Amino acid sequence: MLNFAIIGCGAIASRHALQAAAVGKLWAVCDIVEEKANSLAAQYQAKAYPYIEDLLQAARATPGNSTDVVVICTPNGLHAEHTILALRAGFHVICEKPMAIHSKDCENMIAAAAKAGKHLFVVKQNRFNPPVAAVRKMLDEGRLGRIYSVQVNCCWHRGAAYYQDSWHGTQDMDGGILYTQFSHFIDLLYWMVGDLKEVVAFTGNFRKGDDIAFGDTGVACLRFENGALGSLHFTVNSFRKNMEGSLTIVAEKGTVKIGGQYLNKLEYQQLEDGIVAEPPPGNSSNDYGDYQGSMSNHDKVYGHVLEVIVKGSPNQFSAQNGLKTVEIIEKIYSAANGS
Repeated sequence: MLNFAIIGCGAIASRHALQAAAVGKLWAVCDIVEEKANSLAAQYQAKAYPYIEDLLQAARATPGNSTDVVVICTPNGLHAEHTILALRAGFHVICEKPMAIHSKDCENMIAAAAKAGKHLFVVKQNRFNPPVAAVRKMLDEGRLGRIYSVQVNCCWHRGAAYYQDSWHGTQDMDGGILYTQFSHFIDLLYWMVGDLKEVVAFTGNFRKGDDIAFGDTGVACLRFENGALGSLHFTVNSFRKNMEGSLTIVAEKGTVKIGGQYLNKLEYQQLEDGIVAEPPPGNSSNDYGDYQGSMSNHDKVYGHVLEVIVKGSPNQFSAQNGLKTVEIIEKIYSAANGS
């Protein structure tokens, strides 16, 4: 059994709390908004703290270590600071996506984990989506052959109310919709196609005005290191609700499309050696009331964390993968900004 502590008690924290309690014990939670921390703590008979320093100090002072793993669910711009504090205190860390909003911060997080001798996991739950796993298996088995091109469409909705809190839409804490909404899609591009070599991109801020400090829509043309070409269309302006989150691969021996609103359906497949069986249905999307996010596979993330820490299995969600996602996003935004 592992003992967990959660830093940041916003919307995603409840998903982590549920899974932490399923594989171990949620010992403590922390949030500068004390009502949020107290509310989540009460549900799991956990201790509540207003500041991360207080929680880490209490965890270290408790005989036998009350905490094995610290889960970072704070705003994007605080991920690096809070992760490094937890690693230096001697705990493994699960960091929500994105790993950070600057690649240099990611490198510092990796260095801190290495120095502490602790695991650093970056949440990449969409890799567990059944259609995603099925296509990755096709690629691993060579059934698609050489990838010629890839197309990603991210057409989601985030209304004005979403940007009324203290950090969504800000440059220093949010970073941009590729970080907050669509980093999972960038991760899958890297995981399936490889690293990015060249990009031409444009972004626009069409309707958010003062509510958002960066583009709410973007398009990018991509060239990968292996020569494959790609296109990316990303927006949070889909009218009223999320429309689509899809990834299409056109390859030497087949064409496949993972679609649905959250990469949750294998919408098209035409392979040289026949079709594969329809993947089993996956979990539902993360539901936050006024909006929805990616598929909820945090149960599988926590199962994997348990395997790594307790049984010594390889870490499939290493910080190096999180770093590559941030580097690719930086390249896209840099191209869009003309720098």
